[in-house]
Amino acid sequence: MLISMGKIMESEAEQPLLAAHGASSELEEVLSDSQLPYSQRLRSASWIEFQFLFRLAAPAVAVYMINNVMSVSTRIFSGQLGNLQLAAASLGDQGIQLFAYGLMLGMGSAVETLWIPLAVVYLFSKNLLLALGEAKPVASATSVFVYGLIPQIFAYPVNFPIQKFLQSQSIVAPSAFIALGTLFVHLLLSWIFVYKIELGLIGASLVLSFSWWIVVVAQFIYILRSERCKATWTGFRWEAFSGLWQFVKLSAASAVMLCLENWYFQILVLLAGLLKNPELALDSISVCMTVNGLMFMVSLGFNAAASVRVSNELGAAHPKSAAFSVFVVTFISFLIAVVEAIIVLCLRNVISHAFTKGETVANAVSDLCPFLAVTLILNGVQPVLSGVAVGCGWQAFVAYVNVGCYYGVGIPVGCLLGFKFDLGAKGIWTGMIGGTVMQTIILLWFTYRTDWNKEVEKARTRLDKWENVKEPLNKE
Repeated sequence: MLISMGKIMESEAEQPLLAAHGASSELEEVLSDSQLPYSQRLRSASWIEFQFLFRLAAPAVAVYMINNVMSVSTRIFSGQLGNLQLAAASLGDQGIQLFAYGLMLGMGSAVETLWIPLAVVYLFSKNLLLALGEAKPVASATSVFVYGLIPQIFAYPVNFPIQKFLQSQSIVAPSAFIALGTLFVHLLLSWIFVYKIELGLIGASLVLSFSWWIVVVAQFIYILRSERCKATWTGFRWEAFSGLWQFVKLSAASAVMLCLENWYFQILVLLAGLLKNPELALDSISVCMTVNGLMFMVSLGFNAAASVRVSNELGAAHPKSAAFSVFVVTFISFLIAVVEAIIVLCLRNVISHAFTKGETVANAVSDLCPFLAVTLILNGVQPVLSGVAVGCGWQAFVAYVNVGCYYGVGIPVGCLLGFKFDLGAKGIWTGMIGGTVMQTIILLWFTYRTDWNKEVEKARTRLDKWENVKEPLNKE
């Protein structure tokens, strides 16, 4: 699309610096005031930081949560048709669809050329799943669901640049209201197409694709008509392609990091389809992964908040504030994750009933809930540390850590336990939890050992370099 890419890049690059210069230095002053008792410094600094985090994380969590609920509701509508339909919708949505979502989210507006190759993957999804060893009934039903998601592929590369454009200007509330309104439309249309018109799986997935396009069109209309965007949106221009290669290079490391994280637990869903009684395995794991995905939106909001807070404080030359922000956001996210885990364990026997009927699936989900609880607690820490990495510019390092821990340890150990030792879904999940634990420990140690004064100098160097390479856009 011909959105003014260069202007978006310029706005995003300047945002942390502008926000840092405009923000109060009160937090740094409190942390540096050695005359205040330590307990008073801690209380005052915690309150200041909590206000920062609430303003940043709450809107982000709302947008992520509402968007995720659309996918969750689609799986719920499908699951009420039967266990096979739930397995198909889960494999299609959490396996194949999230492959595209991770790639698009990672590369943002630099992925338009991937539309067609991904559409081909969707079209041949049945053959692909059969080649991977999935059961034929599940592969056939999944392919029907996936066909309806093809229009969604084309919504992704339009939606993510628009979101970045708005977020770079701290315009978050309109996206939240648009997402909320779309959710109500999505639920109504899903009920009509799945149950009244009886289009089944294809109806459920087509409505999901249509809902994403509602979000895209509504946000674009907002940009066109909003006074807040008139200074940054000047219409379609060929300058959109200027600096595209620089943007690709900047986003490559982030893309790798986000893709590896997004795909990791989706591989668990694909591997579940290779187990004995794949329908039951997919149903039980998909219910747990749906709950995990919904709760992960909270962590993702803190991920965004951590990234902004750390980058802003580093840009403002506040090393103590940056370090304190890391501690506070990680601690708060961890506490929320512990509460989520406790709730899941208390409701372990009834969670599955929201998705499908039958005690067989309910018992299988109940057995997996302890693994889900551990995953939720890890998700309370690991995504936040990834957000810190983005704020500090450590994306390449984290990408290497992800490859080693996730794909060098987690998946191989999971396959060994699940298939060789015949532990099934529990074995696969245990191995993948092991990979996440290893990654979390490495990131915790690396963050703990960070010299924040040096990070301030690195941030200043990167910002100065970007200032030197920016090109003016308004060439008349």
